[in-house]
This record gives sequence, C-alpha cells and structure tokens, in this order.
Amino acid sequence: MFTGIITDIGTIRAHEQRGDLHLVIGCGYAMDGVAIGASIACSGACLTVVEKGADWFAVDLSAETVACTAPGLWDEGGRLNLERALKVGDELGGHIVTGHVDGIGTVTSVSPDGDSHKVVFAVDLSLAPLIAPKGSITVDGVSLTVNAVRDVDGGAQFSVNLIPHTWDVTTLGRLTEGAKVNLEIDVLARYLDRMQGARARAM
Repeated sequence: MFTGIITDIGTIRAHEQRGDLHLVIGCGYAMDGVAIGASIACSGACLTVVEKGADWFAVDLSAETVACTAPGLWDEGGRLNLERALKVGDELGGHIVTGHVDGIGTVTSVSPDGDSHKVVFAVDLSLAPLIAPKGSITVDGVSLTVNAVRDVDGGAQFSVNLIPHTWDVTTLGRLTEGAKVNLEIDVLARYLDRMQGARARAM
C-alpha cells in the first residue's frame, strides 16, 4: 500500500531481458533499511526488491507488468518516481494507492497556469467512467486531484494542476505532449465499478 507521495527519483542503471525483465535502479534510499522482498512503487507499479546494494536495488518485471505499463518506461537511463510502502502509523498525505496500474494515459497538452502547470491527459473508454472531477488519481505514481473531465470520441480527457513542488521533485516536470503515463484510478471507484457490473449481470 502507498500514498502517491514521491520520496525519491530513481534511475534505471541496467536493463536485462532474462525470463523476466530484470532492472537495476539507482536511488537515494538508505538501502540497509530496505529488506529483500520489500515493495517499492516505481512510477506507479508496485515492484519487489530482489537484490540491493548501497545505492541501488533490483527488481524483476513479468511480461504482464511490462505490457500493462507505459511503453518505454523501463528503458535503461529512464527516471522513475519512487515510493516505499506505507507503514502503520505513517501520515497518509496523498490517497490510498495500491501500485496496480489500471491503464495508460496520453498527455495532450502541458501549459503554464499561474505558478503551476496544467496537464491534460486522454484515456480510453475503459477508464473514462472511473475518473471524476475533484476525485483522486495516480499519474506515474503521483497522487493528484482531477480538476475536470470531459467526454470525447473514444474516451475522455481529464486535467490536473501540478504545483511547482510536484513539478520539481517528480518526473512529471518532464512531461510533453504525446508522453505515455501509468494511471491508477481511485480504489473506491474500482470497487464500485465491479459491484455495479456484478449487480447488472445478476438482474
């Protein structure tokens, strides 16, 4: 379980296709306090630490994980938003995040908005009903509030505002038009959608 509050930016130092994809990720965490088997959210995907060193950790990604996450995200040299798993008693500063990517969004525009930046994303029909104005959404692991949503042909577009702090301390400050991002919808919306679908099938 995570909160969507990023605590470090990691860099992919090595990318090796074995049976699964094996990544070595450099980071600023004190790795002596991170156990083998611990979970770290990497740009929104919950991954398991399988090896570690003083300033790095390694993870294995299944073909399913690679297929369900943003293309190009796991290339060598790529930068990742990192968050360690929530501990009992930690402050819940963002919202409840599971680290399970629900879909891919595409940046349609990035524009200044006061001191902040307004970013608009396009999503397909499968996610469109699950995104609500003033609701929470996770973009590449970052907890954000949805400003507005509008339906478009084939899906929807939603906007968020990135304050200067978020722009500076996450990878979202590098977003450009056409970029692909990992999206996780609010967990409550996920369960409500499942319940509604089950109810409709039972009728």
